Amino acid sequence: MPLPLAAAALAVVAASLLPLGYVIVQSIDTGWDTASALLFRPRVRELLGNTVLLVVVTVPICLVVGVAAAWFVGRTGVVGAKVWAVLLAAPLAVPAFVNSYSWVTAIPSLGGLFGGVLISTLSYFPLVYIPTFATLRRLDPAVEESARALGAGSWAVFFRVVVPQLRLAIAGGALLVSLHLLAEYGAFVFIRFDTFTTAIFEQYQSTFNGTAATMLAGVLVLLCLTLLVIESVVRGSARYARIGSGAARRAVPVELGWRYSPPVLVFLAGLIALSVGVPVISVLRWLVIGGSAVWKWDSVWAAVAQTLVFGIVGAVVTCVLAFPIAWISIRHRGHFSRFLEGTTYISSALPGIVVALAFVTVTIRYVHPLYQTVSVVIAAYALLFLPRALVNLRAGLAQAPVGLEEAAQSLGVSPWAAFFRVTLRLAAPATAAGGALVFLGIVNELTATLLLAPTGTRTLSMQFWSLSSEIDYAGAAPYALIMIVLSLPMTYVLFSQSKKVAGL
Repeated sequence: MPLPLAAAALAVVAASLLPLGYVIVQSIDTGWDTASALLFRPRVRELLGNTVLLVVVTVPICLVVGVAAAWFVGRTGVVGAKVWAVLLAAPLAVPAFVNSYSWVTAIPSLGGLFGGVLISTLSYFPLVYIPTFATLRRLDPAVEESARALGAGSWAVFFRVVVPQLRLAIAGGALLVSLHLLAEYGAFVFIRFDTFTTAIFEQYQSTFNGTAATMLAGVLVLLCLTLLVIESVVRGSARYARIGSGAARRAVPVELGWRYSPPVLVFLAGLIALSVGVPVISVLRWLVIGGSAVWKWDSVWAAVAQTLVFGIVGAVVTCVLAFPIAWISIRHRGHFSRFLEGTTYISSALPGIVVALAFVTVTIRYVHPLYQTVSVVIAAYALLFLPRALVNLRAGLAQAPVGLEEAAQSLGVSPWAAFFRVTLRLAAPATAAGGALVFLGIVNELTATLLLAPTGTRTLSMQFWSLSSEIDYAGAAPYALIMIVLSLPMTYVLFSQSKKVAGL
């Protein structure tokens, strides 16, 4: 293992542990008396109840909706299956806080747990749908056919044969939905539903009480780590790979018939209408109401430019930082590589508000010149979205076996030239996909940007948030529309990559 590469990977991991270390150190410095007084109070119990209820109710609904949608478009003969397959990934292009803004402006009374569950489900069910759809399309149909030949009915085959093979996709999707629920801020502020993230942000804004905010952040971190442990247990250690080549064909689509086709089409159309149609129509409605006056082009172009700069630079930096870890995990597998990956995932699972508070505290106390600089914002983005780049880089490097480099070197090519001309070229598409996903995350990120961005910074999400907070819904509409338009291509990249991973 090249020593510089190992050192670079360790440096990235050490930096990624900063937010977790911040919460631990701050909690210890607070002392038990103060910490217990801040933690064991009615407000914390209320926040804990709201947050846990939100996760417990929303995640199962997302699982049912996501798996059902994936089954209908991936395994049945529903009309327009290919079109539905792409449309069902489109809700990821609509930021959750834009979705909430759209629903609140349409139904002002919407709020509470019901509103939180509704908006969260419509925003995050694709996180279950996409991996489930990809997994369904690569399952060996011979296993299901054997079960039917032994007398099992359709429902028995689905629950006893198909669902167990979807465990990884379902567990991973549930984890992603849960972590997004813990980290979400803007969507719940619109509907006046208090969670730990909204309380931490309000505490920081109103009183700058670092101790109270840190204690709430500590509870949020414990919830995140608990979810990671639960996902690991649910995932289990069972193997899901085929033994042998399997059947080189797709499963025969299940014919729904005249009885079931209309309800399925209504379900799919309703899902798209509620998750994409409502926000798009709401944004367009406010654009019509506001007229040409809402297009303040100086502010719009400045926000677009700043968002693009943050997104592009953040994506490049994140991919560069992820490369050493991805390289080691593919070329030097073992305990060290698993430690690097696991640490990265744990740290990046923390909500943006916790990462931002850690950077604010560290920069103010120890490196004050870096406080409210672009470098700190980019560093926070890199920690938050490192796994998005890492997963794709690993897949790309796995397609470039070391034997190809050795063959190039045997023909007289230098090691560096072999790396750039062989390995990097093969890994380039996956790297681009990882960068696109990081870019999508940065465009839609709100809490860390609000806390860390330098004075005068106005990204699309910041401009939208500023205007919508002032109840200027028409003025916020152009920024919402541009965020959706910028996110749509990246969402399609995510869906396309998931199908490539499935071998489609």
